[in-house]
Amino acid sequence: METLTHYGDLHKLFDDNFIDYSSYVIKERAIPDIDDGLKPVQRRILQTLHNMDDGRFNKVANVVGETMKLHPHGDASIYAALVNLANKGYLIDRQGNFGNIFTVDQASAARYIECRLSPLSRETLFNKDLTEFVDSYDGRMQEPVSLPSKLPLLLMQGAEGIAVGMATKIMPHNFCELLEAQKKILREEPFELFPDFLRGGLVDVSGYNRGNGRIKCRARIKEKNEKTILITEIPYSTTTQSLIESVEKAARAGKIKIMSINDYTAEEVEIEIKLARGVYAADTIRALYAFSDCEVPISPNLTLIRNNTPEVLSVDEVLEHNTGKLVRDLEHELNIELGRLQERLHAHLLEQIFIEERLYKQIEECETYKAVFETVEKALKPYVDQLVREIRREDIERLLEIRIKRISKYDINKKRKDIKAVRSNIRKVTKHLKDMVGYSIDFLDDLLARYGDNFPRRTEIKEFREVEARKVAISNLSVSYNRKSGFLGHLVKEEPDISFSCSEYDKLLLIFKNGMYKVINVVEKLFVGNDLYWVGKVEEKTIFNIIYREGSRNLSYIKRLKTPKFILEKEYNLFPEHKKSYIELMSLGKGSRVRIYFVPSRRAKSNIYDYLFDDFLVKGAGAIGKRVSTRVIRRIVEIGPEEPSQKKEPESLSLFEKT
Repeated sequence: METLTHYGDLHKLFDDNFIDYSSYVIKERAIPDIDDGLKPVQRRILQTLHNMDDGRFNKVANVVGETMKLHPHGDASIYAALVNLANKGYLIDRQGNFGNIFTVDQASAARYIECRLSPLSRETLFNKDLTEFVDSYDGRMQEPVSLPSKLPLLLMQGAEGIAVGMATKIMPHNFCELLEAQKKILREEPFELFPDFLRGGLVDVSGYNRGNGRIKCRARIKEKNEKTILITEIPYSTTTQSLIESVEKAARAGKIKIMSINDYTAEEVEIEIKLARGVYAADTIRALYAFSDCEVPISPNLTLIRNNTPEVLSVDEVLEHNTGKLVRDLEHELNIELGRLQERLHAHLLEQIFIEERLYKQIEECETYKAVFETVEKALKPYVDQLVREIRREDIERLLEIRIKRISKYDINKKRKDIKAVRSNIRKVTKHLKDMVGYSIDFLDDLLARYGDNFPRRTEIKEFREVEARKVAISNLSVSYNRKSGFLGHLVKEEPDISFSCSEYDKLLLIFKNGMYKVINVVEKLFVGNDLYWVGKVEEKTIFNIIYREGSRNLSYIKRLKTPKFILEKEYNLFPEHKKSYIELMSLGKGSRVRIYFVPSRRAKSNIYDYLFDDFLVKGAGAIGKRVSTRVIRRIVEIGPEEPSQKKEPESLSLFEKT
């Protein structure tokens, strides 16, 4: 009993600790927040850059060191996150070698490169009045719970992360298109959003499903000439090295034929592929999409943190949330600004009354500070209606701090201009507060006008035609069948009775002497026995012309069929099973002719007749066919279409019976 109790306690301990650990990984490391679109390490880096910001570049090593005061997971993770954030091109200005997003080239050491906040991030990410701060992990500093971002950063930058029991893969979108979509949300108009990648390329978004479906990304490939191909943009999630490796792997497997591949990538992608003799660019481009990373499928997954809980949302829901938050934040800022303007107006009016009405002269005879305070308070009471609010103690204290020198140089006209300007600003802010939708749209228009040209769409949206690997595959395998050994496959070494070329994507149709047939994949070596009649690639429109002997009645039938439908490895029959049934002759295609020799008969005008298979209808594999004749067949020979026929045999056709 005691052992069971200890076991239960241990089990509960593991459960509790695992839940704590998984919750921490989900919320504090891997999954971004919907409000500012940032993971904790990214938020801490940006807050640190804001704290250090003096307009000049800072050494990345210094930024990493300062960020460690907020982030308890080591400098390597901070450095990697900072480089990644900077390479997205929105929030951090770079100076020095930050690596190359197209290749696997790494950034220089942190002590050699520099960074600072971009003008866009300074303007849209920070506002102390709107930010909730909490203690850092050691309690020595304050860090933001969430930055008051006015940009839909989550959709703008995208995000990837793997947590415990969940993962996220959010596609980046275009800056201008996101802001235009926000304007449509504010106007209650429909909108659509699709991914846009820094690497450029092409994307098929027909299955995007608003951020939780499937997309296909392609490299941009063009013909330099019929023997040279250039890759100028690469798909999302690939690098030039990974793409080249996939092309070389396909070439080694014989799926494509190339002479050489060279990478000349610097600021722009440039991969040059030289083609082998007898191979042309148009065919090779289709094969590259089929067999290499020139086309990659991606399955987005829009998992995020909202209200401290992981959720899966659509692109539309995320942008609507961000747009609602933008309006609330702008309204909050306007209310704060209005409050400050009203306080400034109140201070101006107090000072104007105190000096222009010469209230300061009433305190000349006062002997104590208390008497001075009470005298000023009493003198201001008749003017309360002219003020913004009631008079407080701090207002009087501020008046009493005015120096005589300032009173002596007081400019009535300047003060009235200042009051007029403040009143004008108050009217402007009040007007904005009455039309928050219009004000928010104006804010977005201003951002688009100043920053939009920096972020053009890089990825072309295009619907791809499916490239079937089987159609573009090179027939690089030689399949052989040796009747004596009974083996079939592309590794059969014996002298073949049947041999043909195919690719690894082809399917093989096997037809046996007894009429049984089945379809299999291309095999290395498989025992199929000695009675295989025919084997070849499955071609959809191939016509089979067959004469078979039906064993139960010892009669011959003729039938024509197209390649039958099949389930892989399942056995079918071309005619009813019987131990004496067998195929007498089979040919392919149109224009095929046969000569049938019958056992001689005195009553017959001729013992030899020629038949053209095209005279018979093409039916399904299950049809029995037409009986050739009531006479006994001695021999059947396939003849060429040009050979002269022995007889037209008008009578024999009348002997055929439909069964």
